[in-house]
Amino acid sequence: MKKLMKILQSRLFITALLMLFQVALLFVLLGALAVNFSIYYAVTLALSALIILDIANQNMNPSFKLPWVILVMAVPIIGAPLYILFAKSKQNRRISKRFKSYRTLMRNTLPNPDDPLSEIEAEDPQVAKNMRYVEKTAYAPVYKNTEAEYFPLGEDYYEALLREVAKAKKFVFLEYFIIEEGKMFDSLLEILKQKVADGVDVRIMYDDIGCINKLPKKYDKKLEEMGFRVSVFNKMKPSLDAFLNYRDHRKILVVDGNVGFTGGINLADEYINEVERFGHWKDTGVMLRGQAVTKLTETFLQLWHFSRGETKIDYAEYASTEICETDGFIQPFADGPSTDDLTCELCYMGLINAATDHFYVTTPYLILDNEMTTAFCHAARSGVDVRIITPHIPDKKTIMAVTRSNYRALLESGVRIFEYTPGFIHAKSICMDSKVSIVGTANFDFRSLYLHFENCVLFYKSSCVTDVEKDFLETQEKSREITVQEIKKKGALYGLLQAVLKVFSPLM
Repeated sequence: MKKLMKILQSRLFITALLMLFQVALLFVLLGALAVNFSIYYAVTLALSALIILDIANQNMNPSFKLPWVILVMAVPIIGAPLYILFAKSKQNRRISKRFKSYRTLMRNTLPNPDDPLSEIEAEDPQVAKNMRYVEKTAYAPVYKNTEAEYFPLGEDYYEALLREVAKAKKFVFLEYFIIEEGKMFDSLLEILKQKVADGVDVRIMYDDIGCINKLPKKYDKKLEEMGFRVSVFNKMKPSLDAFLNYRDHRKILVVDGNVGFTGGINLADEYINEVERFGHWKDTGVMLRGQAVTKLTETFLQLWHFSRGETKIDYAEYASTEICETDGFIQPFADGPSTDDLTCELCYMGLINAATDHFYVTTPYLILDNEMTTAFCHAARSGVDVRIITPHIPDKKTIMAVTRSNYRALLESGVRIFEYTPGFIHAKSICMDSKVSIVGTANFDFRSLYLHFENCVLFYKSSCVTDVEKDFLETQEKSREITVQEIKKKGALYGLLQAVLKVFSPLM
């Protein structure tokens, strides 16, 4: 009973209830128009036809078009207004305009690193071409003069995080999708309190939806009372607004502009296996030290100022001042609905197409559009050893069903798929031909590639490339390989469910 009352009194439940009320009211109003059925039917048909034409001419991924077409044609009374409310939102243009001004200011104030891409172009034109694309679309310079360390587990990441934050002299910036009270965050908080007392500028930003069931009410006010500067990204409001879909899925921590952390690890106890959720939690992260940290700092500041509506920004004040020993070529980059470029997805596909020997992926969700599926299948049929590791124990059963619905086409093309049997794998990483790796926050799913603010780090000829690949192969040893025959045995009903979920997965 206590658990039920807690759910009923939660902000998420109340907000969802108010939104459902708005949807119900919308249907009542639409129903009132249906009194004269013949007129209403004619208007509905005309509106649906116009919407279908609009969908066909939109610069939109076909995977997004199909569910909208089905929804509008099958249930026009629901599909038409929802399409106008969500798919036709102008919010993206406003976001893009603001971020464009931030990027212009950043280019004018931050020091430009030497362009090492010419070195890469001489060695590997295909990889250089992909990195050049990322540099141009995400304003993501390629850096040297940076050290990198890879953490194969959240526990390793956590220890390094505490150690580096304790050394802070000027500022500490934190940006996480999930923050939850417990050993991991509370121990970090104690260090941060001391830093604030010492005059260090500590800023904390977290996503409202990500933390809505994790943190107490008005937790941001509690943190502010401790002396922290706080921003809650995109607060959930009981309104039918397309912007609600856009979440801050990034995980960034920067110390003094010289040390930066990122990867799949949030600040909650399951990420360090202090508590057990869905078996053993496998996650990864990286620490950068040196010039490349400037990009992580800039990524944080852009969303910080966007979230708070601030326009006065001095990027140069927070740039890296430390030049370290070079560990290969390092390219941190960010992506999100603030641009029309699908930087993460096209970077992934560019590397898939550039692979000649092998391409390894770890991802908690495998929900692919046609283009990504084609890229994987083409690589496998071309003789590239393509392997993907997903969880065996899901965190969301519906999403896992959609993930598994993508298996068959890949398996039949020669892609090898493994499920991590000890538990849930939350790591998002790529290895290509033992010379390129990516560690970041972006999953191989629609939400990450189209709707979320994400960030990643691309490594070329770095020690992290070897470390990521070694970790992948060790993780594979703990995983179970999936076969086509196993998928076929699931039965017709399960296949039908998967087919329906797959069609509507872009709207989930």
